[in-house]
Amino acid sequence: MFDILIKGGMLIDGTGSARQRADLGIVNGRIAAMGVLEQSARQIIDATGLLVTPGFVDPHTHYDAQILWDPLATPSNLHGVTTVIGGNCGFSIAPMTPPHVDYITRMLAKVEGIPLEALQAGLDFKWQSFGEYLARIDGRLGINAGFLVGHSTIRRLVMGERATVSAASDEDLRDMRSLLQSSLQEGALGFSSTWHLTHTDGDGDPVPSRLATAEEMVSLAGVVHAFPGTMLEFTPGVYGEWGDRETQVMIDMSLAAGQPINWNPARVRESDAATVERQLQPGNRAAAAGASIVALFYPFPNSTELSLSVSRIYDTIPGWREIMYLPIDERMRQFADPAVRRRLEAGALHATGPAQHAVNWSEMRFERIDNPALQHLLGKTAGALARASGKSAFDCYLDVALEDQLRAYVSFPVDAVDETSWQLRRQVLHDPRAVLGGSDAGAHVDSICNANCTTRVLGEIVRERGLLTLEEAVRLMTEVPARFYGLHQRGRLQVGWHADVVVLDPATVGPRTMTLRHDFPADAARLYAEADGIHHVIVNGVETLRDGLPTGQLPGIVLRSGRDTGIDPR
Repeated sequence: MFDILIKGGMLIDGTGSARQRADLGIVNGRIAAMGVLEQSARQIIDATGLLVTPGFVDPHTHYDAQILWDPLATPSNLHGVTTVIGGNCGFSIAPMTPPHVDYITRMLAKVEGIPLEALQAGLDFKWQSFGEYLARIDGRLGINAGFLVGHSTIRRLVMGERATVSAASDEDLRDMRSLLQSSLQEGALGFSSTWHLTHTDGDGDPVPSRLATAEEMVSLAGVVHAFPGTMLEFTPGVYGEWGDRETQVMIDMSLAAGQPINWNPARVRESDAATVERQLQPGNRAAAAGASIVALFYPFPNSTELSLSVSRIYDTIPGWREIMYLPIDERMRQFADPAVRRRLEAGALHATGPAQHAVNWSEMRFERIDNPALQHLLGKTAGALARASGKSAFDCYLDVALEDQLRAYVSFPVDAVDETSWQLRRQVLHDPRAVLGGSDAGAHVDSICNANCTTRVLGEIVRERGLLTLEEAVRLMTEVPARFYGLHQRGRLQVGWHADVVVLDPATVGPRTMTLRHDFPADAARLYAEADGIHHVIVNGVETLRDGLPTGQLPGIVLRSGRDTGIDPR
């Protein structure tokens, strides 16, 4: 007898092979049979007219904290994701010691856009070692989850306040290597770091890993070599705007670890094939040296939401930092001062990186406004207000922001959106030097919600634009990331493999409109996106989602290196 029998669906197994009509039977958390199945079952799912696929794997999330109060990792679970990898970009909440809780919490709030009040209310930090953190969540998950060790975290634990101002001594490096080694022994999936120029801590200083030399990076990567089924992840610069130094350190890290390294994020920001190719070229150089560098590629034009109540991105504009770290009342007084405005506007002319897009004042579109008297401005741009009022777009933006106590959120386009850019995205999706991912789910919750990436791929890229077949898209979201991370017997519909399964409607699958929810600890807000067309989600043989609603079951596991990762027998 099967525990679950999925009848009458079209199976896409994740390998890229053509879909086929077949039933799928599950016993004890594993796929027991596929084909024409007539055995009895405790639960029968009618998949007539639907697709049956492996569960989706998201290789770049920041659910490390959220998963402690939200074991389903919402809303990723609503979009068919059954496995997530956290601890990216050099930020993890384990290992941990009490003297550093405040710093790590404020750093996460600042650099990853997680409300500080939610972190302070939702985390008790009743762990110190990485293994204790994993034990804390094991058996309490509705999704499979693995975590990397964050460089900034272990650097702070070892060096304290020196971590953000100085190079590591030989003794510091020895202690960091020891802390990383013990974390890997306890099940961490690898090591992550960042040199990203906008990654600053709660005090506005560079996060600890940005002070690391190339020698420190390579030495720590070398610790990974002794642990099969582990990985390196790195954020080298600002959206591909980095050069030979960063490429060489990634090559050296990969060689030292004997493992691939993935960098984040590759984007199509310009409709220029040469610019896109430049982001992928490090993969060629690495291969020639016997290493492996793979770009993590987010396939959609990004539109970020920001408000002047948070310092992220704005604090990187020349002349803005000191104001963006003032209390809100004083910040408002500064923004109201005409002389200060002119100085800030002049500084914006020299913005670099992501801030270049954040200072395109005329294109700023008002997305969320609290003040009831200003609701008529929703959907309008600061440029439109400027044309109607005779003021500058910058002044119009600040005027509205001040009337809304700096809570007004605006969006601005970041990436190219023309047809040429979509064809370039199609090319990257087919390029072996890139892996589909980069949702950043669990992070920047006030400005983005890219946890809907999987259903958006199926709805927009496959059904609406025809840039991929269903078989190609499923493979890129299941088999490819699962093999890249060496997940044992996941990412494919195959007899004997773990039963992580999604049943979906290809005609309707897609994300719903984003909404704002106050469902984090301390009533903190986040953007949230539900999904259409996801009928059933099964994790380790247990149904966790039925017709868009959680079943209350928590069958997910903590993925531990070596035990749950390695090389799958074919």
